Amino acid sequence: MTVAETARRLAPELAAAVHEGNRLRRLPDATWKLLVDSGLVRSLQPVRWGGGEVPLIEFMDAVIEVSRANPSAGWVMGVMGVHPWQLALFDERAQQEMWGEDPTRIHSSSYMPTGKATRVDGGYRLEGRWSFSSGCDHGDGVNLGAIVDVLDLGEGVKIPDYRSLLVLPGEYEIDDNWHTAGLRATGSKDIVVSGTFVPDHRVQSHLDYAAWNPLPGQERNNGPLYRLSWSAVFNLVLAASVFGMSRGFLDAWTEVTAARVVPPKTAQRDDPLTQIRLAEAEWTWDAAVSKLRRAVTEMQAMAERDEHPSDDYLARIRWDVNHGCEVVGAAVHGLYHATTGRTAYTDHPLHRLFQDVQTALGHAYLTPEGHARNYAGHLLGAGPQVLTA
Repeated sequence: MTVAETARRLAPELAAAVHEGNRLRRLPDATWKLLVDSGLVRSLQPVRWGGGEVPLIEFMDAVIEVSRANPSAGWVMGVMGVHPWQLALFDERAQQEMWGEDPTRIHSSSYMPTGKATRVDGGYRLEGRWSFSSGCDHGDGVNLGAIVDVLDLGEGVKIPDYRSLLVLPGEYEIDDNWHTAGLRATGSKDIVVSGTFVPDHRVQSHLDYAAWNPLPGQERNNGPLYRLSWSAVFNLVLAASVFGMSRGFLDAWTEVTAARVVPPKTAQRDDPLTQIRLAEAEWTWDAAVSKLRRAVTEMQAMAERDEHPSDDYLARIRWDVNHGCEVVGAAVHGLYHATTGRTAYTDHPLHRLFQDVQTALGHAYLTPEGHARNYAGHLLGAGPQVLTA
């Protein structure tokens, strides 16, 4: 059974937990346990640690299915499901610290470099506040982004040395400030760190990711899955979640509209404009998902050949998926305003689903404009381009 088939099998149970999760403003413990015990959230973890180590396309399909049934669960599964994959690139000591006693432990993250990392002997002193750490209530540790230095490449070119720093349980606090209209059950709360020491073996440079430098974890985790682009994997997984929850919205909208009668006793399903709107939305969704699946399949094939995608290729696929999220979001927005005014009520099923999609689209990694410029800049020969690996 593939992980996508597992997700479809668990869909009714996941869907039944939506309201409880929204009330708690985090995933219910039973829902998180379901994601772990089923192997869904461990799909990208190395086999040697008991994970699935499945092809990325299978994980993407599963994220879509879970997000379709339960948007918050799909979002958390996607985001936290990437963390075992990234941790597999870290030094073996970091993997042992996280998984040595319990390989089911998974950390949360917040990559925006809003805190401060100061170089000290053997590592970094980390302090500050990081927001939007999805699933942190169930996380064992957290991976935080920070700029540790500015590197001078010569000829007036300077770039920030951006790194991930893995902080273990007990070394940070969670600020329960997640009060939102959408994706309420993701529990994407703030992380507060006060002068914690993070040793070098729990720190990894994103410049090394971008330059395709050898990474410590690849010595033992040497399968093709662990030769993919960090930024592309993270970006594509977020897009998969958006497409999944949008699919759930389209399903619900179709069900509501098919049964709706408007004055004077006219079935809305017979309205030509309604039919055209739905047809266009379905085409848009399918086209966007096809772009996503093509990108994932191509990247997997490159990794299996031990090839690195070029910067212009990464620019294209990240534009493809982010623009896909943009147009799918616009289609959802259009359908939402073409249905009953009762969607204004917070207990209407379309109200929640619409808010979930809109909240997901606000993620900084899903903004399309920068990737549009990067992609078109490559086509035009403009430069220098933003690092995309």
